[in-house]
Amino acid sequence: MANICENRVVIVTGAGRGLGRAYALGLAREGAKVVVNDLGVGTHGDATAETPAQQVVDEIRSFGGEAVANYDDVTDYEAGGRIVKAALDAFGDLHAVVNNAGFVRDRMFVSCTPEEWDAVIRVHLRGHFCVSRHAVDYWRARQKAGETVNARIVNTSSGAGLQGSVGQSAYSAAKGGIASLTLVQAAELARYGITVNGLAPNARTRMTETAFADAMKPKAGEFDIYAPENTAPLVAWLCSERSQKVTGQIFELLGGTIRLALGWNDGPEFDKGAPWEAAELGQKIEELVAARPAPKPAYGTS
Repeated sequence: MANICENRVVIVTGAGRGLGRAYALGLAREGAKVVVNDLGVGTHGDATAETPAQQVVDEIRSFGGEAVANYDDVTDYEAGGRIVKAALDAFGDLHAVVNNAGFVRDRMFVSCTPEEWDAVIRVHLRGHFCVSRHAVDYWRARQKAGETVNARIVNTSSGAGLQGSVGQSAYSAAKGGIASLTLVQAAELARYGITVNGLAPNARTRMTETAFADAMKPKAGEFDIYAPENTAPLVAWLCSERSQKVTGQIFELLGGTIRLALGWNDGPEFDKGAPWEAAELGQKIEELVAARPAPKPAYGTS
């Protein structure tokens, strides 16, 4: 069977460990040339002396793949341009960006500081903006020059962003924003030959170790449904030319189960045909709430 990403050039941010590492390795095995971007920071964004990006590059090269390491900060707009330039300098083109970089600073809302809030929003939301914005400039210029563009952006939301997660207010807000960003990008960028989809992964990573370590622990002799490698084939397919007709979707994958998230939609309604009095709204709101389908509960509430 042919490799579905043969000669596709893909940037993966936060690709030194966990899901990003699994994506980079999976893409390379499918024939992609990969820019492995990672700062080598800790789970809270703290500086370390580690260089996991180069380790992933070495691993890719060990099985005959092509990759280069990049250490730029995805939250810096100019650095986002350098990440795109790294792809063009090394491989002469760019076909996909996988926005994966992020960290957590889990706090109950009443304990979250402004500094923690800003740090989490910055790495997730701004980090998704900076690299993709420069990539889109490149693809748009090619399309306007009369070339055919078949480009991809893959964003990373989360179940926390889709239905909330107790103790993760900043993270949930950022990931919810990314889900909305995905919808807008898909609608705006289709005209340039760019599709945009999102992921809400369920995987064992450094970021899940503190909150979900026991629940995600692999069981001897059983299919490891939380292995990061399980999501890599979906990312490879989304980065390939085969996904050209799919855009504006958020995918959840757990083990061998893949599903689409439906997101917000219109629910029960009632038209009075006249302005409401504040005092009379209560009963009707109770009726509407009772009539709506039960939502998925926020993580940590059941």
